[in-house]
Amino acid sequence: MRLTKKQRIELHAKFAGCCAYCGVLLGEKWHADHFEPVVRNWGEEAKIVPALRPNNHNLANMMPACIPCNLSKSSYTLEGWRAWIAGHVNSLNSYHPIYRLAKAYGLIVETDKPVVFHFEIVGLQNPSQL
Repeated sequence: MRLTKKQRIELHAKFAGCCAYCGVLLGEKWHADHFEPVVRNWGEEAKIVPALRPNNHNLANMMPACIPCNLSKSSYTLEGWRAWIAGHVNSLNSYHPIYRLAKAYGLIVETDKPVVFHFEIVGLQNPSQL
């Protein structure tokens, strides 16, 4: 589904020009993310089944997203992505000595803060309200 210029303008305005997930102000380059994922097949598999959950490929299921959020979210569900993001602190502590060093010098302070997305803060609880 290719969005028209009018649809992109409306989607961009949905959160006052901000990413639905992290809240950063969107620039000229941003993505229309599928809130409920559409998983596309590539290569030979695409000839057999082009996409899983094609019913999710509609404008009502779109969220404006900055490029890093959309690429990170990929085909995760919202809760799957939330858990994946939250798990990064453990990964950083386990595998990245520079992170541990910065933390030891007080440059990084870890919290048990849950992952809360911008659209949840601004009050949109159900993407079907879009």
